[in-house]
Amino acid sequence: MTPSLPRAVHPGAWWLWAIALAVGVSATTNPLLLLLAISVVTFVVVSRRPSTPWARAFRLYVWLGVLVVVLRLVLHVLLGLKWGETVLLELPSATLPSWAAGIDLLGTVRLEGLLAAGLEGLRLATMILCVGAANALANPKRLLAALPGALHEIGAAVVVAITVAPQLAESVQRVLRARRLRGDAGRGLRAFRRVAMPVLQDTLDRSLMLASAMDSRGYGRRGDVPLRRRRLVSGVTLASLLAICLGVYGLLDTRSPAWIGTPMLVGGIGLGALGLRLGSAAVHRTVYRPDPWRGAEWLVLACGVAGAAGVLAAQELDPLGLSLPLQPLGAPALPWTAALGLLVAALPGMLTPLPPVTRASAARRASGAPARAVATPQESA
Repeated sequence: MTPSLPRAVHPGAWWLWAIALAVGVSATTNPLLLLLAISVVTFVVVSRRPSTPWARAFRLYVWLGVLVVVLRLVLHVLLGLKWGETVLLELPSATLPSWAAGIDLLGTVRLEGLLAAGLEGLRLATMILCVGAANALANPKRLLAALPGALHEIGAAVVVAITVAPQLAESVQRVLRARRLRGDAGRGLRAFRRVAMPVLQDTLDRSLMLASAMDSRGYGRRGDVPLRRRRLVSGVTLASLLAICLGVYGLLDTRSPAWIGTPMLVGGIGLGALGLRLGSAAVHRTVYRPDPWRGAEWLVLACGVAGAAGVLAAQELDPLGLSLPLQPLGAPALPWTAALGLLVAALPGMLTPLPPVTRASAARRASGAPARAVATPQESA
């Protein structure tokens, strides 16, 4: 049941949901499951994205995914290993030297190899869409405020990096709208030159304003921390990274001792949490109107984990169903555990609170005018 009062869901919940879906998608090349995951991500974004500039950047990730699939197919035709039985296209081939063995320059294009390349590109495109969904649903400024103090500087750099695409999309739309209002509807290379310069100038202005705002709010400033404490934090962090690396190696190598695997990984994660807690004492900051973590956030996290768990369970129960049968070529199966998990991952699009809408946006929707992104007081914080 959708709550009556709209509110913004914690940005960390949306990112964990998207990461869990990306983990599940990475284990399959089944076109039915990939298309289902794309539908789930698109449904949740359309249903719960706020009226903000970064929410409109999701279409850029869609086009990026399409470009990835097309580029993967083109690379397979040009340089890929041609295999399969069904011949699609006969192209002239070139003989390469011995050091390039395994690479076929052009040659006969076969259906099975082309499908395998396209499905690999579709899997990567679906993972990109998961990241795009997290960017569209989560407010990066609120995500920065929710990070631990030890990750404050790194988080600031990451947030600035992920907001480049949404701000660029907003700048392009604003410049195109201004050109249309002035009666300039030109297209082609000449129009591109007239649009690129205002967009570049607007990007530089935004960067300078962001730098000034961050400096006035004390970003990058640290409190007085004794040298002994800084060395302790560095040592704990380094030990946690080494333990995590050894734990991952132990899980991947079945011949390694049992104590190198899960125990070392769990210990490394614990040391990492301790290092974050000790390092947070070096950053003194206050948060205006902190974001709560309530039932809606737990629901989003649980649905994302359910999506990944369904695919991973299908990997154990029916590993052949997670891929398209290519030799011989056949119709893809639909593992019920993976499909059910992905359907559960779509529940946040119906059961989470609606994003807050400003009075200005509501007035524009009532009048039929195009909506314009206006940040709410909670988003501005």
